[in-house]
Amino acid sequence: MEELVRSLKKPTIEGCHIRGPLPADIETTCVDVLNRLGLTDLQPWVNTEAGMDELGPYVALRLDAQQARQWAPDLDMLGLTANMHLDSIAHVEDLTREIMVSMLMGPIAFEFPSVDELVSAVRIRINIVQAARKTTLAFHTSEAERPTEFWRYDEDRGFVIRPGVSLCQALIRATQPDASGATYAFSCYRASEYVILLGIAQELKLCNPPLYAQLQTLWANYPIKSGKFHDVFLHEQGTMETPLPPHFFVPGDRTWFRNPDEASADASGFEGSWVMYLGSGLFNNFWKREAPYTLTDKCLEIYHWRHGLYEDAEGEQRIDEEKVARHVAQSKTDVAEVARIVGLMGRYREARGIYTPAGGCIDTTREFARWVHPRTTDLVLPAH
Repeated sequence: MEELVRSLKKPTIEGCHIRGPLPADIETTCVDVLNRLGLTDLQPWVNTEAGMDELGPYVALRLDAQQARQWAPDLDMLGLTANMHLDSIAHVEDLTREIMVSMLMGPIAFEFPSVDELVSAVRIRINIVQAARKTTLAFHTSEAERPTEFWRYDEDRGFVIRPGVSLCQALIRATQPDASGATYAFSCYRASEYVILLGIAQELKLCNPPLYAQLQTLWANYPIKSGKFHDVFLHEQGTMETPLPPHFFVPGDRTWFRNPDEASADASGFEGSWVMYLGSGLFNNFWKREAPYTLTDKCLEIYHWRHGLYEDAEGEQRIDEEKVARHVAQSKTDVAEVARIVGLMGRYREARGIYTPAGGCIDTTREFARWVHPRTTDLVLPAH
């Protein structure tokens, strides 16, 4: 019943809230944002209004509801670029447009303390998408590697950058074979952290060099990872009780596709899949960058992990990925079978530790970068 209730709720549009004292003419806020992003032609479709809540005054920027229904019915963003006739893969201007239009349709308000922070948020998302498109890694569930001229391994702290090395260059060399000439072993979770960190660091170099310098020092001594990385660097929208619409993604989001099959989820590395949303209905593929996933692709792959499960000579649960690929290829020959699998997997995921026949792989939340400007940042690096 809960799944039915969640699926029947019609999403609303909250858009972007810019906090602070209200200008005499609130329309100037919209004009400023669109001017700085090169998107002034969007102005006829952006509604601007003043608001007040428990956090104080704000200017709300929202896409006109009728236009939103045309471009993204029910806030399904996967077809947005096709409906807007954009090519956000080939043109960064179209990627900027896709990001901003998506945010203007946010069902939960994207909060910003200033116009500067909103503009930087868009630029960080562009950085993340561009980095994710270039990232290719060697999948391994128990090993990790980094280019030794930029990184060294410490038993207590993990991989730290070498003295004098640029953090941005170290991240690029570790993740982008075009720059390094090699691929290095990562988990998808750690890879997503590197891509996000690179996107944030590139913007910090422009708008907040002192914080970038602190970040550089931190990664040379005590790099942050896993839950602490999430807490320090990311905002998260949505909850299990109030999920985001299942197809609401903004380019630059990190999301998790959960494996709802209990048996195969016990295989190390196959509990689920962390990916970045690239826009244009595509999610990055950390192992084959030239073959990004559609939502259907991801649903089919994760569904068929159960059919690749086996036990190795040491008694460990493993997944035969070649067998999974054969099952996926076979399913794709049957339109009805694809629809059945996507219908199952396209449901919201269950909570961690819970496995039921009704559970799908779609997460209820999305994660994206915190604020970065000197007077408004909420990115607080730990002191060691």
